Amino acid sequence: MGEKWEIVSNTYLSLYFCYERREEVIEYVVKKYGSDRVAQIVTFGTMAARGAIRDVGRAMDLPYGEVDYIAKQIPTDLGMTIEKALEVSSDLRNSYETSVQTKRLVDVAMAVEGLQRHTSTHAAGVVISKEPITNYVPLLRNKEAISTQFNMTELEEIGLLKMDFLGLRTLTVIRDTVNLIKQNHGIDLDFDKITFDDPKVFEMFAKAETLGIFQFESPGMRAFLKELKPNVFEDLIAANSLFRPGPMNQIPTFVECKHDRSKITYIHNSLEDILDVTYSCIVYQEQVMKIVRDIGGYSMGQADLVRRAMGKKKMDVMERERKNFIYGQVDESGKIITRGAIRNGVDEVSANKIYDLMIDFANYAFNKSHSAAYAVIAYRTAFLKYYYPVEFMAAQISSIMGNVNTVSLYIQECKRLNIEVLPPDVNKSFHKFTVDNGRIRFGLTAVKNVGINFISAIIESRRDGNFKSFTDFIERIEKVDSNVMNKRAVESLIKSGALDSLNLKRTQLLAIYEKIIDRVHSDKKRNIEGQFSIFDNVVEFEDKDNAPDLKEFPQEILLEMEKEILGIYISGHPLEPFEKEISSISTITTAEIYESLVDISEESSKPLVGIRDGKKIRIAGLILEKKNKITKNNNMMAFMIIEDMYGVIETIVFPKTYEKYNSLLNEGKVIVVEGKLSLSEVEEPKIICERILSLESFKKDNIYIKVMGDNIEKSIEDIKLALSRHPGESPVYIYIENKKQTFLSDKSLWIDSSPHVILELKDKFGDDCVKMS
Repeated sequence: MGEKWEIVSNTYLSLYFCYERREEVIEYVVKKYGSDRVAQIVTFGTMAARGAIRDVGRAMDLPYGEVDYIAKQIPTDLGMTIEKALEVSSDLRNSYETSVQTKRLVDVAMAVEGLQRHTSTHAAGVVISKEPITNYVPLLRNKEAISTQFNMTELEEIGLLKMDFLGLRTLTVIRDTVNLIKQNHGIDLDFDKITFDDPKVFEMFAKAETLGIFQFESPGMRAFLKELKPNVFEDLIAANSLFRPGPMNQIPTFVECKHDRSKITYIHNSLEDILDVTYSCIVYQEQVMKIVRDIGGYSMGQADLVRRAMGKKKMDVMERERKNFIYGQVDESGKIITRGAIRNGVDEVSANKIYDLMIDFANYAFNKSHSAAYAVIAYRTAFLKYYYPVEFMAAQISSIMGNVNTVSLYIQECKRLNIEVLPPDVNKSFHKFTVDNGRIRFGLTAVKNVGINFISAIIESRRDGNFKSFTDFIERIEKVDSNVMNKRAVESLIKSGALDSLNLKRTQLLAIYEKIIDRVHSDKKRNIEGQFSIFDNVVEFEDKDNAPDLKEFPQEILLEMEKEILGIYISGHPLEPFEKEISSISTITTAEIYESLVDISEESSKPLVGIRDGKKIRIAGLILEKKNKITKNNNMMAFMIIEDMYGVIETIVFPKTYEKYNSLLNEGKVIVVEGKLSLSEVEEPKIICERILSLESFKKDNIYIKVMGDNIEKSIEDIKLALSRHPGESPVYIYIENKKQTFLSDKSLWIDSSPHVILELKDKFGDDCVKMS
């Protein structure tokens, strides 16, 4: 007979559903158990350390920059408090001790830190009771739903069943991909028949080609995969668990031991059966519990209590259990309750080391069954990406249409996979992104200002065949649903390129669309009123669109329109001519910045691997927008939007930097920005600019300037003054003719080697005295 099952804590369940159908699940539960027995759960938002500083700073009407500086001195470690930050952050402590204003700000923030700030509805939690829920807890009604006034922990304490109904975007992506596969290939994909040992899928993991793969697409995780080179499903489960704060410290050991099993060592040989599958590393909560049971002699219930104590860092319980784990526990009658490690053949020193190892890890331990479920979803998405990349990427992009940076990132991935992404087309597109002859067709939902009802009317109208002309398009939409037509939506369709298949240029469409819409409206009104003209039928034989003969917009204007309406470029990119240079110059892309801050996959551990606040970076891109601002000290500074091949990021140019590089700061110019990343949990990332260079300056041509005559000192001063106006990356060599000496100038005098700069130097010092090689 098996070991007796012990229930030592309340049970709760976490269930994942397609995120588009989560509300259906809640409705089902309400219908099944009764609306008086089901409620969602309240959460109380509290003032965390940084948030308290910012809230108090706003209340005290302090300058944002000063408050932000103080907030950022507080480390982002889990459980960090202001009091602890004053101990560990010398910068914060120095500001606190030297500034009266900062001391007052911090003191008030400490007073309110931890207080409840607001209420909201738990993102997933639902509580179910066998009797009317008001018999157990009070309720509240907010904008979102009826919720309990007790929080999650309090509900567990009174014994109510809590269930987490989580909407998972990836499950929606899988569903949509399977539907597209059926639609395009006639295959009913059955995941139950797919094994978890496909070498081609694991090769994709090993190469870290996992953008779009659930839990495996962040830059840090991809770097880990290249080292790990997973080749069995168990590796994916372990990778999911290890790539989190805490367990990450074990990654080097895990990788080394996987590739060279001779490096595997155990504190005691009794650990081998438990840790063999993870190459001697403790990775899962279940392993902690099995060590406590097999070596310490605990029951299942006792082992779970120890795991919970370790996870919650209950030091008094943990130290009491250390004694029980090592020496066992005997009741007053001498009956052995817990055998202990020593009775099970483990020496005292090894037992202490094992317990220390468990404590170190249990703070961050992850549940293996949870990680295994994630790995199943990850493997399935990887399988779909490998064998059905077009369908998979179409479904992926559809799922994040509202996130421009991510759409751009995925479209770049499509290019890598040699998948063409086509612009929207009223004759071909549907609501979501779809597959069109092995290519991805843009979904109309992604077109700004075009509503769902308008899109539905377009699709409904197409049942009678493709639109033949612009007038035909307007008339048929009007016939299906006259309420959806509006000029703003039509203008957006034109700018996005969705009407290009109607055989008119965008210049022509923009010139005629308002008149044609008005004419169709007018004709319909007259028909309704019974006013007919003897010339009405003649229109059928005329050019209905009657468009003027206009040249198409230049390519750069067409691209600007696409970016305005779609948020991204489709038919090209203004930076394409510079793509190789930008790639070689930049140390990071906007995609990597946003991707690392918040992993695209849900339920991610979101580690900021290699990307942190204050990180020095260099990024090349186009100045999309520049706004000058005068500071309190009457100095000029600027806020710019810089765009690279993947997205945009705000760049702040403070007065000293602005004064030095203002000549380069023109909208539409491609520049190189060097500076520090500014990361905040409440704002979009920014770059604090320290240095700006033109793209040309990175060609690093050597510049030679010849000094002639006897007044060498004055000549060199003149050269220095001229060079200081054009900072860049090209080395400058000065040749003193009468001494036959050449020396390399200080790096602060290196210049931008653009043609106009060289021409200016030649004008000043003479053609024969300035050479470039």
